[in-house]
Amino acid sequence: MDTTTTVLLVAAVLAAAVLAVAIVLLVRLVRARQTLQRAGLPTGPRWIFWGAVLYLVLPADLLPDPVYLDDIGVLLLALRSLRSGPTLPTDGTKS
Repeated sequence: MDTTTTVLLVAAVLAAAVLAVAIVLLVRLVRARQTLQRAGLPTGPRWIFWGAVLYLVLPADLLPDPVYLDDIGVLLLALRSLRSGPTLPTDGTKS
């Protein structure tokens, strides 16, 4: 193999690995939201969840689509906001 083929092959493997990470994070985001909803806990604003999903799916990105780092960042922020959403008061008073 020549150098160009090797570079393209390495780039394709890296792009596939980063895409796999983005898909894993998307699945974690969906599962976290479902778990919180089943438990009756608040999941935060809906627009954060759907905005993160749309950002991953739509072609308009901050970085071109072979580089999924911005998509991963958006998914991580959405996952973090779901998990750190508003908590329910435990003593019956508003917090």
